Amino acid sequence: MRILVVDDEALIREVIKEYSLNEGYAVDEAENGEKALNLIEKNDYDVVIMDVMMPSMDGLTAIRELKQIKNIPVIILSARKEEYDKLQGFDIGIDDYVTKPFSPKELIARIKAVTKRQRGEDIIKIGNIEINNLSHEVKIDGEVIEMTHTQYELLKLFTTNPNVALSREMIIEHIWGYDYDADDRTIDAHIKLLRSRLGKYKDNIKTVRKVGYKFEYEEK
Repeated sequence: MRILVVDDEALIREVIKEYSLNEGYAVDEAENGEKALNLIEKNDYDVVIMDVMMPSMDGLTAIRELKQIKNIPVIILSARKEEYDKLQGFDIGIDDYVTKPFSPKELIARIKAVTKRQRGEDIIKIGNIEINNLSHEVKIDGEVIEMTHTQYELLKLFTTNPNVALSREMIIEHIWGYDYDADDRTIDAHIKLLRSRLGKYKDNIKTVRKVGYKFEYEEK
């Protein structure tokens, strides 16, 4: 696996690189968003670790441009703890958010969770929604819909468990694979963004009070 670490602090890059190399990952580094985009255009990465506050080009700007080039999972690093920053990150397509100071071991666990690919069936169809596990592509009414890795995995979880109420804890465990440090509002934000991608089928995802969510589907 190859990762890109983007942070203007050399010490943080070095710590992440050391732990990543211990896992057998190949690691490239960049000190700002502009240099990161140059590397992303030339190379393929399994995940990008991106700081928010950097000179030349900040992380959020870089992520917006990155998503125009390639659909790579992104984990944000930030010293800012405001919920608005997290939701803004999720809105532009990040897959996870880690607050500084952070545990390198926890970051490695999050890298593993974000890059985990669950194979299953090659094609999943439920009504007019089609999920292609080979191309990692979603079509709705025959039209390709852009989704982040997290949104894709959420949709796959729901559509392979139609009419089953899934608790927030179950969703967290399945998507992130560890004890994710998030309150209900953060999980709800992911669901809200997924619904926005589903267009007229957004109401198929129902809120189950005091439990979580389920994907309602009646076979015709």
